[in-house]
Amino acid sequence: MEIQNIFANRIDTAGNMISYDESCKKVLANKYILAWILKSCVQEYEDCSIKDITEKYIEGNPEISKTAVHVDESAEFITGTNTEDASINEGVTTFDIKFMSLLPEGSKEIDMIINVESQNDFYPGYPIVKRGIYYTSRMISGQYGTVFVKSEYDKIKKVVSIWICTDPPNYRKNTITDYHIQEESIIGDVKEKASNYDLMKVVMVCLGDDKESNGLLKMLNVLLSGSMQPADKKKILKDEFDIPMTKELKEGVDDMCNLSIGVFKEGMDEATLNNIKSLMTKKGWDIEECMDILDIPEERWDTYKDKLANELQPV
Repeated sequence: MEIQNIFANRIDTAGNMISYDESCKKVLANKYILAWILKSCVQEYEDCSIKDITEKYIEGNPEISKTAVHVDESAEFITGTNTEDASINEGVTTFDIKFMSLLPEGSKEIDMIINVESQNDFYPGYPIVKRGIYYTSRMISGQYGTVFVKSEYDKIKKVVSIWICTDPPNYRKNTITDYHIQEESIIGDVKEKASNYDLMKVVMVCLGDDKESNGLLKMLNVLLSGSMQPADKKKILKDEFDIPMTKELKEGVDDMCNLSIGVFKEGMDEATLNNIKSLMTKKGWDIEECMDILDIPEERWDTYKDKLANELQPV
């Protein structure tokens, strides 16, 4: 019964976290927010104005949790990017946010496919950058049957996966890191046209403290803050970053503040620690057995060991 109650509480907390995640995605999918992300993370847009990126280069409405990561590779139609076909052989995992963009040179065709992910847990049991590389690989292979068929590889569009990490370790806070394909001559000095190989990029945007950041990092630190009041957020976003406070964005900011990730994380940590102590007392298990039963990632074990040790110290 005790374990059932523990899992029931975790299910309730998970439901609240899902609501927060959905609100976060909706806010990040605002075109002005995406324009700031593109300008700061994708070299092709660094000299463009936020207004131009928003109005000229971001195509259509960004898709939120709609496009399947694992698409059916046997698709035989060309209708633009496939947004619905989940592979019948794989579980349906969706991109948080996905959209198309034109390049500033004035091309009238879709030249880039962008994915933006919001990541709260920096240690989910695997390196996040590897997942980002996997996502870009899927966005490349997923173009077969939608962008090109047979051997029309010249039509492949560049893909970019941008990961907004809200709770990174200290050494990565307030950093933006780019991972992409580069040319390196081993013998001789040959120069290939960059557009033929510069086709995939992963960008890790790791947040920290808005008081110690500027530009995109400050904007995202303010937007996703778990402690700042909604009115303060809206004022900074409008005054410092010229982001129009549309009805949808205002509602999104309010929802995120009501579902503050900081409050939930603190509550989850406290609840998890209480669950560990309860199992240790009632079942006689050691702390590692308890954390294993509760499916706590091993990367977090030392954190709970330290918390428990601090509580047991004599006053």
